[in-house]
Amino acid sequence: EAAPGPADKEEAAPGPADKEEAAPARKKRRLAGGERYVPPPRKLSTGVSFGAEHFAETSYYFEGGLRKVRPYYFDFRTYCKGRWVGRSLRHVFSTEFRAQPLSYYRAAARAGRLRLNEEPVRDLDIVLKNNDFLRNTVHRHEPPVTAQPIQILVEDDEVVVVDKPSSLPVHPCGRFRHNTVIFILGKEHDLKELHTIHRLDRMTSGVLMFAKTTAVSKRIDEQVRERQLEKEYVCRVVGEFPEHPVVCEEPILVVSYKVGVCRVDPKGKFCKTIFQRLSYNGRTSVVKCLPRTGRTHQIRVHLQYLGHPIVNDPIYNMAAWGPERGKGGKIGKTDEELLEALLEEHRSKQSLDILGLSEEDLNSGAGDTDRGDASDGTKPAPAACPLNSDTNLETLEKNKEFGLCENRDGQTGVNSEEKDPLCVECKITRRDPSPKELVMYLHALRYKGAEFEYSSKMPEWAREDWEE
Repeated sequence: EAAPGPADKEEAAPGPADKEEAAPARKKRRLAGGERYVPPPRKLSTGVSFGAEHFAETSYYFEGGLRKVRPYYFDFRTYCKGRWVGRSLRHVFSTEFRAQPLSYYRAAARAGRLRLNEEPVRDLDIVLKNNDFLRNTVHRHEPPVTAQPIQILVEDDEVVVVDKPSSLPVHPCGRFRHNTVIFILGKEHDLKELHTIHRLDRMTSGVLMFAKTTAVSKRIDEQVRERQLEKEYVCRVVGEFPEHPVVCEEPILVVSYKVGVCRVDPKGKFCKTIFQRLSYNGRTSVVKCLPRTGRTHQIRVHLQYLGHPIVNDPIYNMAAWGPERGKGGKIGKTDEELLEALLEEHRSKQSLDILGLSEEDLNSGAGDTDRGDASDGTKPAPAACPLNSDTNLETLEKNKEFGLCENRDGQTGVNSEEKDPLCVECKITRRDPSPKELVMYLHALRYKGAEFEYSSKMPEWAREDWEE
């Protein structure tokens, strides 16, 4: 789930052991009476890799064709942002992190889960200062992904090339951490400290390449900047795609980074995609796609604009886009109306997980119903995720190991030890997506550079004689 606390983004792993180095010592300034001391910021070691300490946070289990992550405790960490200086923690939580009500943060503080400069927070009215370091321990749940294994296509001294299954993010982001390609390769294949060269959308399958060293990464990055790389995709789209090659150069604009929605718009960025039909079975077409630029959702948005969206695209082939599903850029809604219609369509199908979202991620108005705490003058919204009355804080506070998740290898399902009395997710039963829902018919078939060419097998759904 999204971090219910002062760190709104996944903290990048600073190195294999996540070590922190102390900044050079400096003289302490004499404090005025009652003034709170703030230690100097610590310098994080460089690097972007994850190591054994991170991989050991929890474990996987498999159920119903899905790979699942046992819930675990996780620290979101951040330094005080400039706009928070001079404001109370209560004010920051109530105005910027309202996916949880203030009652949750009060309970978290009593349980020792909120720390300021590594000291437990006793009072949410404490005023933040520059360089304050915040740590928020949460009980983290991740959405399930397909149980289909990651196939390693090539591994040598320089690169690792895999065939990524659909539904897996490349690296930690949003609600995903262990259910990502980077973590699965580290945990199950002992492939660590990999450098991401390019990315694929979470729902896109296919060829994905990592560098093993910084030097290799820089060399290939140079080819990317000089547009020396060729990428080839294959997809299955609605209807009879034209037999002749089709070039689409419509500019693309991001509508929402949070939900992950784009559309064609004159104010967008230049894009170019070349399409060539490979087959048509009377209902759907298999199309080869050659993107000449690398915008977010470029292939999917261009196909929608052409009137041939990907058959099972959970964003761009939805009724929310109107009767023509966005063909020719005709939507008939404002961006806000479009987003709400898309989300409501997924809510009705109980399929927000397909987008990698939960209701808490989307809820920006979940404040505290206790008006006595709203001294900033804002009107608090109703709490979206109030704590249940059976929350047992005493049990939690007496548990000295509350920061560890007692996972047991070989067991399936979530153990009673993995339930948390403060965690809203632990009290919710969500419908699991089916393995079929976690597949989108878009596949990265080939990746070619000046010195290499890697390709995967054609997916089953792209065969000419394939029937759903």
